[in-house]
Amino acid sequence: MQAGFVDYLIIGIYFVFVLAIGFSLKKQMVSSEDFFLSGRSIPGWITGLAFLSANLGAIEVMGMAGNGAEYGIMTAHFYWVGAIPAMVFLAIFMMPFYYGSRIKSVPEYLKLRFNEPTRALNAISFAIMTVLMSGINMYAMAIVFKLLLGWDMTASIWVSAAVVLSYTALGGLTSSIYNEVLQFFLIVFGFLPLSVIGFINIGGWSGLASRLPHGFTNLWSHTASATNPMGIDWLGIVSGLGFVLSFGYWCTDFLVIQRALAAENLQAAQRTPLIAAIPKVLFPAITVLPGMIALGFFPDLGHSNDPNMRYDMALPLMLGKFYPSGMLGLGLTAMLASFMSGMAGNITAFNTVFTYDIYKNFFAPEKSDDHYIMMGRIATAAGILVSIATAYFVMGAPSIMDYMQSIFSFFNAPVFATFLLGMFWKRATPAGGFIGLVCGVIAAVIQFLMTNAGQLTYTSPMAGNFWRASIAWLVCFTVTIVVSLVTKPKPESELQGLVWGTGPSTLMDGLVPWYKRPLILALIVSVATLACNLIFW
Repeated sequence: MQAGFVDYLIIGIYFVFVLAIGFSLKKQMVSSEDFFLSGRSIPGWITGLAFLSANLGAIEVMGMAGNGAEYGIMTAHFYWVGAIPAMVFLAIFMMPFYYGSRIKSVPEYLKLRFNEPTRALNAISFAIMTVLMSGINMYAMAIVFKLLLGWDMTASIWVSAAVVLSYTALGGLTSSIYNEVLQFFLIVFGFLPLSVIGFINIGGWSGLASRLPHGFTNLWSHTASATNPMGIDWLGIVSGLGFVLSFGYWCTDFLVIQRALAAENLQAAQRTPLIAAIPKVLFPAITVLPGMIALGFFPDLGHSNDPNMRYDMALPLMLGKFYPSGMLGLGLTAMLASFMSGMAGNITAFNTVFTYDIYKNFFAPEKSDDHYIMMGRIATAAGILVSIATAYFVMGAPSIMDYMQSIFSFFNAPVFATFLLGMFWKRATPAGGFIGLVCGVIAAVIQFLMTNAGQLTYTSPMAGNFWRASIAWLVCFTVTIVVSLVTKPKPESELQGLVWGTGPSTLMDGLVPWYKRPLILALIVSVATLACNLIFW
């Protein structure tokens, strides 16, 4: 399907809006805190939508639709097991430490709690991860626009990179956050009609089930063993995804936590992930469901040598099948918004960690605010250039989600063990934190190499990712405890406000209306998530 004039007009208007936001906010970037953390002045509902939208990149939109075609409704585990519980835990138990310590980045917390080497290791690994993840969004946009618009892939990558560079370098995190809110609504209005139209055309739930392989419409009932579409049993899902990968991402990844740190106060920071969790519960309807419907209409999806029939092409194929001109422009703009949102989220996180935790810490500790803002803009440009190179790495992966979860198993899984022990065990020592984290990463690498060599086999790439994450976390957790027991801990006076029980209560008091209290919001979200698991059992 070729786009018409109206479709290109809609895309052009979107480009104008995102660039205008960047230019309008440039004059507000007075200090480095304004550029990197929005001056900690953004209302909670805005940071909440930005928290969610920063995760709505190609991974969420194209990747989840592709996984819906590959694994069926079990893909919803990434939401109802692999996101909501961790978001609730972050809000109630971890956000007070992050926000209350006034850190500028997550690696900075590791410096305060453990030592400089632990911070450096996490900062460097996070910087690598963000550019790898940013490349996913560039690649995804390129293949979609090549299929639906006939654009050259390289041209698509450079155009998207130029736009993101413009508004993030000008307006910093604030520009990224306000664009992410715009992108959130574009994604909802662009893809929700697609789900509805496709669902009606395939004959509702019964018609969909009749066209899909066995087990594709069951969430838990086939997980007593690994004989299900995802090829992993309930223990692997709960431990690998529900605990390690989920908590490792939502509770320690600076990409999302940076949005909460930009909130106007601690109460708003705690509400940020909970506000994001409310629409997150319902998002399988506009991400996973279109992928399942696509498999019903395109049964060869994922089983053809045609690159346009990869699992990741489920959503673009649905757009081409059901959206006429005009609606196609809206759908393409929604996809463009998701790709640029994911790209900008990774880049703003990268420029903060690089500037504060690497450049300022090791190379220029005593420079002016203006100097660090300039370096942040240079880091933005450098991060985007590296992301362009990494965009081509994704081509060899079975799917975007498989590639992403593989990256997370190396970087996020072991560091969650470090954070967990650091925040909730006073006896965890600097040596234990650093050595445990190193060993966890090494364990993930060894498992990956053994899998590639055929010494370890799994029923699906995703199953290998889940078990790699579990192994990396367990090794890091165990080694950190063992080393901590034989090395000297920090005195309690240096742990105030960094470890559970060393500072003020982290639970919200009764000074705010009941509907704004994190515990109430957490209860509502948890009940809704449990209901979804039971309905699709």
